[in-house]
Amino acid sequence: MAIAAASAPRGPMTLADWGQLLLLGAIWGGSFFFARIAVAELHPLVLVLFRVAIAAIALQIYLGLRGPSFRRAFPHAGLFFLLAFTNNVIPFSLIFAGQTELGAGVASVLNATTPFWTLILANALTSDEKLSWNKLAGIGLGVAGTAVMIGPGLLAGLGGPVWAKFALIGASLSYGVALMVARRFKGVPSPVIATGQLTASTIIMIPVVLLTHGPAGLFSASPPVWAAVLALALLSTAFAYILYFNLVASAGATNASLVTLIVPASAMLLGFLFLHERLELFEIGGVVLIGLGLLTIDGRVLGRR
Repeated sequence: MAIAAASAPRGPMTLADWGQLLLLGAIWGGSFFFARIAVAELHPLVLVLFRVAIAAIALQIYLGLRGPSFRRAFPHAGLFFLLAFTNNVIPFSLIFAGQTELGAGVASVLNATTPFWTLILANALTSDEKLSWNKLAGIGLGVAGTAVMIGPGLLAGLGGPVWAKFALIGASLSYGVALMVARRFKGVPSPVIATGQLTASTIIMIPVVLLTHGPAGLFSASPPVWAAVLALALLSTAFAYILYFNLVASAGATNASLVTLIVPASAMLLGFLFLHERLELFEIGGVVLIGLGLLTIDGRVLGRR
């Protein structure tokens, strides 16, 4: 599929871009934690439906109060359904299915392969986001930092079933495709893009859940699980996607995909700051490597070629 490209290459990320990237990484770092709680009682497909439906309702209310009008989504209906499949329905289903067997840390590390797929797709389908030595080196540093940061504690979790790991890799590939699709929304405000894809995802998931699961027991989860679902839908989805599409528009698809390298680091740092978890020396080293990887991809450590 050919993707419309911008007329000029991307420059270095601005301070505002970096701020959005770091905030989005922190928010999505929490999404793996919330999902791990929720899949203990909810079927993965049911959790996908609740996540996208609650987030879509919240964003429809947001557009109704603040604007812009959701009518701006109507001319792009077909593209919104494509984005819904590649950015919500497929990856959310695969991630939640994988997290029935894998912990949040392992899942976030496997999700960090997204920039690899995005770089390959961007190189093949665009003219303004080509592969370069600094991007390849930066991705290598970021993935190495992710592995170092998780360290010995991750090794015990790598014994999960192969299908669950492939599910997370499949989700990462789907996200890479979605980033290419997101580039097609030229001139569409970020809140409209976020609302459109989540509304389309809800329309898709309602019949899927009714056919595969049925209506029985859909609302029988415990209060802690519902709290996790609300956090997942409102914070890690509705609010996060507004940030996400702003970042794609201002920094490009490849730079936006770097958020998956920050997610494992943010999970560790949030645990240290708010849950009094111990931050080991190797974890600090991993965070440093991830930071160097981000700077390298942006061209501030190695010269652009």
